[in-house]
Amino acid sequence: MNIKCRVLSEGVGRGKALVSREPLSFLGGVDPKTGTIIDPRHPLYGENLKDKILIISGGKGSTVGSYVIFQLAKNEKAPAAIICKNAEPIIATGAIMAGIPLVDQPEKDVMKIIKNSMEVEVDGYSGIIKTIP
Repeated sequence: MNIKCRVLSEGVGRGKALVSREPLSFLGGVDPKTGTIIDPRHPLYGENLKDKILIISGGKGSTVGSYVIFQLAKNEKAPAAIICKNAEPIIATGAIMAGIPLVDQPEKDVMKIIKNSMEVEVDGYSGIIKTIP
């Protein structure tokens, strides 16, 4: 299945989906050294972002979250791509600085279509999210 979306940070990423309807704060919510979600109140607590396709409604929290995303990439613990319902400047800036493909505003509700561990490809050039059978 192909789903059209808006491109915010170019690139192509492929991996297993990690899905949450809850926004994620990267500052204090993600360990930049390990890529693990450390916020015990978040539904993805304990999950690791490395090489995953992170699908969230958006981000929240401090603008320093952009630098946490950058640090994840520097430490080779970053997601392969990020899909947001509506990405705000914190995630957009971090993804652009880190070179992580980021798309938002998908034409379909990806959180109903894509489940955890499904194989997904994000084409951050053409603005297409693909589910891989």
